[in-house]
Amino acid sequence: MGLPDPPPIGTTALPAGTFDGWTVLVTGGGTGLGKAIAVEFARIGARVAIVSRGEEHRAAGLAAVEEAGGRGMAVGCDIRDPAAIAATFDTITAEFGLPDVLVNNAAGNFPVPAEDMSPNAWRTVTDIVLNGTFYCSREFGRRHIAAGTPGNIINIGAAYAWTGGPGFAHSAAAKAGVKNLTETLAVEWGPYGIRVNGLVPGLFPHEDETANIRSVPERRKSEALRCPAHRVGRPHELGWAATFLASPFASFVSGHTLVVDGANWQRRAMLMPEFVPIREQLGRGPFDPSPAKKK
Repeated sequence: MGLPDPPPIGTTALPAGTFDGWTVLVTGGGTGLGKAIAVEFARIGARVAIVSRGEEHRAAGLAAVEEAGGRGMAVGCDIRDPAAIAATFDTITAEFGLPDVLVNNAAGNFPVPAEDMSPNAWRTVTDIVLNGTFYCSREFGRRHIAAGTPGNIINIGAAYAWTGGPGFAHSAAAKAGVKNLTETLAVEWGPYGIRVNGLVPGLFPHEDETANIRSVPERRKSEALRCPAHRVGRPHELGWAATFLASPFASFVSGHTLVVDGANWQRRAMLMPEFVPIREQLGRGPFDPSPAKKK
């Protein structure tokens, strides 16, 4: 039977107007789960700033926010650049006021065996996931501390921050750093009225998955049966979790990482299946220490 389906999309988890007068900044808010989170904040009153490098992604996120009845704006920013982040905060503050909530959702990820990973691949993912999360959080924190105003940060994590992520060493290491950063900043900034929490999604298929992720063998095959819930998550369910963590109803919740995955990451088998090396799982041939350079 599995876990029951959630209420339909469009239902709100919190009272209407919960975020009236609030500004929410969502990095990577133009696609996938970031967009779903942005929409749920918009449904219950928030002004939402969609921050993304891609113009097409920004437009899609803004359209989704407005379709949900919210007011939004879109700002281009590379979160690997602290100066660009500061300029983005200036732009949003001038239009909507200093963001009350920061959702660090932007990420980069693709499957690759660690022995095949280039320094640039490692650097790119860790720069976006870990450094970008810190740079955005620091800008948010410094401004609220200076203004003497409370704030909320939600960092989107991943279950392999606890377990390790074979095939995703770059992302897993960066997400582990994000989890630790969440706990550290919650303690440091609690006295200033700034709450910091993590939010970890499980299997949430969506139309914006990158080609790299869709290319993982067996992706989208029998996914519901891979989870104890016997179903996958709906993107708006993650949005509800995000709105709760940022809301006054969670005012004593800080330094916590909420996993929304139907208990999937805790799953263990009595007898583990035969182990298949990551290279084989990804359909890679034998390791070549001197591959031919792409032209």
